[in-house]
Amino acid sequence: MKRLILNILTFCVAFVALGESQVYFVNIYPGNEIYELEGHSAIRIADTHSDIVVSWGEFDFNSPNFVYRFVKGETDYCCAAFIWKPFEEYYSLSGRRVVVHHIDMDSLQTARLQQLIGENLLPANRVYRYNYVKDNCATRPLRLIERALGDSIILPPTRFDSVASEVTFRNIMRYYHRNYPWYQFGIDLALGSGVDYAIEPRQQAFAPVVLDSQLAGATVAGNPLVLDTQVVADYPADNAVQGPTPWFLTPLCVCWLIFALTLWICIRDMRRGALCRVYHCIFYSVSGLMGLLLTFLIFVSIHEATSPNYLYLWLNPLSLIVPLFIWLKKCKIYVFTYQIVNFALLIGMALLWYWLPQSANSAFLPLILADICLSITYLALYKKKLI
Repeated sequence: MKRLILNILTFCVAFVALGESQVYFVNIYPGNEIYELEGHSAIRIADTHSDIVVSWGEFDFNSPNFVYRFVKGETDYCCAAFIWKPFEEYYSLSGRRVVVHHIDMDSLQTARLQQLIGENLLPANRVYRYNYVKDNCATRPLRLIERALGDSIILPPTRFDSVASEVTFRNIMRYYHRNYPWYQFGIDLALGSGVDYAIEPRQQAFAPVVLDSQLAGATVAGNPLVLDTQVVADYPADNAVQGPTPWFLTPLCVCWLIFALTLWICIRDMRRGALCRVYHCIFYSVSGLMGLLLTFLIFVSIHEATSPNYLYLWLNPLSLIVPLFIWLKKCKIYVFTYQIVNFALLIGMALLWYWLPQSANSAFLPLILADICLSITYLALYKKKLI
């Protein structure tokens, strides 16, 4: 039944009356789910007989090994067509702002776009390898319209260009993730320097909300791309987004509390001349597990933005040496050697971070300082032969 419906919709898209068809670029503002925070885009084609919208942002959480394949970089999204009214009502009832831009296209360009969309909807073509910043639900339809027009679409600078000296993928993510700091904490942990270079206005359009602000000033061969714009669901831009996370629950606050606890334990250990092995074990077990995750992302995942990741100097599987050997006196030389190397890497990274081509989450600083404190404590007690 699903395939039958898809084929019918494909037929409608490919063969609507050419002279009457109108093309619209649809932008939907953020929702409250983490995969909705930059919004969503689609193409709508309407005439007197049909009103169809095509989206390139569909995926199935229930597909086999979805999470593993997503982390690995095998992010398979698909193209799907829907009837416009239920599609629009779904987002409107969710409290999300919906904006429709009427694209200036003649009948031949519209026919070419319909042909391209019809090809995208074919079962053999509808699934594609999604790329979060370079090939997604906003960039795909924009390129299709560009191909149909036969010329490049020039997008104007964004608000980010006027408020930031350097606009990067990560900076845009941080802006739209500001109410979801733990999500951004995870992104800053997993994604390396591949999202930290300066990007042009066209690259900034990876975020549908940014693209929406650009379309009004977009041009093709010196002419405006958009004939007119209509807001069909007039909600505030961040209406569906959850409120700010309380400051005491943010990663920055939690990580500074971890640092304070670590510092207290280190001072206590130095005074009594004994090491709290349990705390060292817990801290470096978590660090080692994070290091294993980064190892997977850097060396196994095909996500292009996960490598290089300079956090690997701090979080790597070698941290597991501590919980594995800290309980064995005969193996303390291994922990001692690791802590010498670890201390040197942490200090080097801290001193050179400003010049590294990767932006760090502010919550990483207290964790790095905590690691330095633990390293110093172990080395000092080892030197005094108290371990």
